[in-house]
Amino acid sequence: MDPIERLLIERECERLVTLYCHYVDHGEAQRIADLFTEDGVWTAPGLVTMAGREELRKGLGARQARTTRTARHVCNNLLLDVIDRDHVEGVVYLTLYNFDRKEGEAADVPAPMDLPRMVGEYRDRFVRTPEGWRFSRRETAASFVRARET
Repeated sequence: MDPIERLLIERECERLVTLYCHYVDHGEAQRIADLFTEDGVWTAPGLVTMAGREELRKGLGARQARTTRTARHVCNNLLLDVIDRDHVEGVVYLTLYNFDRKEGEAADVPAPMDLPRMVGEYRDRFVRTPEGWRFSRRETAASFVRARET
């Protein structure tokens, strides 16, 4: 594979990572299901696993319906390993900020600032499909978690 083809593959996978964050943070979480293969898996081990687009759409629909939450998924240090023309593995660091209002909807006014909710990483597998590049698996791994308020 030539360097230009490798860069184009990396860019398409990077775009999926960015779209994921944009959709979940801007009230369009259900659209994330379309970023996955038909049998794609999203998991936070020990907490939740969603398998297949329909289950993803349902689970992410619940997140989308939570209109009182303001969130920002800040991803950086993306490292992609192009296995071949149809398979990529990657990891990206995640810093998650969120704030849940008691009522109403997340407004255009800034939410109060606090420590990040979580710092960790997404461990991803991507595959080329007839629809283009898609996640086949996305695993969330937490390294630091903010203590829950009592």
